[in-house]
Amino acid sequence: MRKRRVCVVTGSRAEYGLLRWVMQGIKDDLELRLQLIVTGMHLSPEFGLTYRDIEHDGFHIDRKLEMLMSSDTPVGIAKSMGLGLIGFADALNELKPDIIVVLGDRYEILSAVSAALVARIPVAHLHGGELTEGAFDDAIRHSITKMSHLHFVAAEEYRQRVIQLGEHPDHVFLVGGLGIDNIKRLKLLDREELEAAIDFRLGLKNLLITFHPVTLETATAAEQMDELLAALAELDDTQLLFTMPNADTDGRVLIRMVEEFVAQHTNARAYTSLGQLWYLSCISHVDGVIGNSSSGLAEVPSFRKGTINIGDRQRGRLQASSVINCASNKSAITEALNNLYSNSFQAELRSVVNPYGEGGASDKIVNTIKNCVVDCLVKKYFYDLPIISG
Repeated sequence: MRKRRVCVVTGSRAEYGLLRWVMQGIKDDLELRLQLIVTGMHLSPEFGLTYRDIEHDGFHIDRKLEMLMSSDTPVGIAKSMGLGLIGFADALNELKPDIIVVLGDRYEILSAVSAALVARIPVAHLHGGELTEGAFDDAIRHSITKMSHLHFVAAEEYRQRVIQLGEHPDHVFLVGGLGIDNIKRLKLLDREELEAAIDFRLGLKNLLITFHPVTLETATAAEQMDELLAALAELDDTQLLFTMPNADTDGRVLIRMVEEFVAQHTNARAYTSLGQLWYLSCISHVDGVIGNSSSGLAEVPSFRKGTINIGDRQRGRLQASSVINCASNKSAITEALNNLYSNSFQAELRSVVNPYGEGGASDKIVNTIKNCVVDCLVKKYFYDLPIISG
């Protein structure tokens, strides 16, 4: 019997971290054949050539698809999407997968799914139905949903939203957040191991910072980062670990600002890519995370650590009580930091429940992809919600 060809597409370090155990499950299943297309930031020296981490984890990369141009302007991003569409058209034609698996909301994935749509290849979409009102990722995510055929969502609220978008309930599966599987499966480093791995000594107080551009706001990235860095500059008694922003619009200006800040502050260190093991190990040893990354809402609550979520990038996303929302100005960030370290907030963290579940999403996804009938997925109809009269 021919193995079902399941093609996974990944374009960023964070996305691969979430997909890893799905990929492993496909690879290990005797009835499935894993195909892997790697693109975007994975192939960029500027972002750490993280395709090497994928290979180090034991995965064979079937296609390396270049699409990331050396520009983070709106024109440059749009041209990258065009290059991606051309590349994915060729790659999918050569690999001829039975189904492709994608996660999230980045523009690289939009190119992949667009190529799959016209090639009549079914798409399994992970982490749909979520909201991030401050980023154009929001519209991309919902567009991918409409071009996909199987949907694996992280919470009931997101399941209902995917159905609201016209997807049939029988094809929308509530599996929980994928990031929790990493927390459950990886053996995290202890403090001494982590310090040796990242070549940085932790202190009595420690924070992990990741701040991405808010892509639906014009010319605010540098101003917002400047406010954040001004607040962090006053934390002389705190060790600061930065992870660099993604390849988004205006991302490079933020990278330069972080590099300049780190050069001027001995208590700070920046990392192009920590990888999941080091990243999650950092979370386990710091007092909290600060910035606007989805990880602060989806994974950090499982550690019962606080998250300071700055600005509107994650507005609308489901969040735990461990998340402190604040505006993107110095005074608001400083107030949030004081709240994070307050005795009352720290006491509340002991009872935090992660709304994204307790793990197991990867196995559920692999089993569904393995057992579904793919031949009848491509042609679908719009599922109308019942009309409530009165």
